[in-house]
Amino acid sequence: MLPELGFRRTRRGDLQQIQEWLRHEHVARYWAHDTSDAAVERDFAGSIDGTEPSEDFIVECGGTAVGFVQRCRIHDYPDGFTELIELVDVPPGALTIDYFIGEPAMVGHGLGSRLIQEFIEVCWRDHAQAPAIIVPVSESNVASWGALRSAGFTRIAAGHMEPDSPLDDGQHVVYRCERPAGA
Repeated sequence: MLPELGFRRTRRGDLQQIQEWLRHEHVARYWAHDTSDAAVERDFAGSIDGTEPSEDFIVECGGTAVGFVQRCRIHDYPDGFTELIELVDVPPGALTIDYFIGEPAMVGHGLGSRLIQEFIEVCWRDHAQAPAIIVPVSESNVASWGALRSAGFTRIAAGHMEPDSPLDDGQHVVYRCERPAGA
């Protein structure tokens, strides 16, 4: 059994760790992110500084940083989610999440499903008006959409969206989790 998970907001001191994780093959395969200092600063510091509406978190397992998760309200980034909004019904206040296990030794032990399960509870607590969490995933990323399914998400659509990775054909599956009654 894995130790307790924790989620803490990212800090400037985390940028180097995020950069390192983004360079690991298992992360780079689906994130395909520019890992230069300037790009990591540009894309992750806004959450820290409060200049972006996204909220980024370091995932800790037993107090050790093992991964990353971010969330945002989909309609806060309409240009970034145009294809998703055209593909599925996105109610006002709906969230999306994106995540990765950064530490290679932690991959393949069920941590992804657990991360998602526990993080959605944090989302419901912190965003009381959010009716749902909607997550598009590259169809080829079986581990990711399998983790969503294991965490209680339901597949609601499939379609083409601009891929994050040049290795992908753009086919995505979309999963949704409704806010439970009383959450």
